[in-house]
Amino acid sequence: MPSTSKKQRNFMAAAAHSPAFAKKAGISQDVAKEFNKADKGKTFNKGGDMKKANPFMEMIAKKKEAAAKKAAPAKKMAMPMKKGGMAKKPTKKMTTGGKAC
Repeated sequence: MPSTSKKQRNFMAAAAHSPAFAKKAGISQDVAKEFNKADKGKTFNKGGDMKKANPFMEMIAKKKEAAAKKAAPAKKMAMPMKKGGMAKKPTKKMTTGGKAC
């Protein structure tokens, strides 16, 4: 029987290769070796997929979409122009006797 997730695959591989770990986890080492053998060549890029989506998470996603549609993008405040071009942002000057950072 192949593993259903990357986490299960790693767990079964550890149990298959370490009798002490298999005993501590309460798994037969023969079963772990069977899982490990079935997983040869199989990749688990996405991890375990959920069988069914959580309805609570769907509800939250819908509320966020609705709020994003209602909210208008914030306008940026323009800096006042000086004669020579763009106004410079004020910089903090360090007072005497202190660390730079």
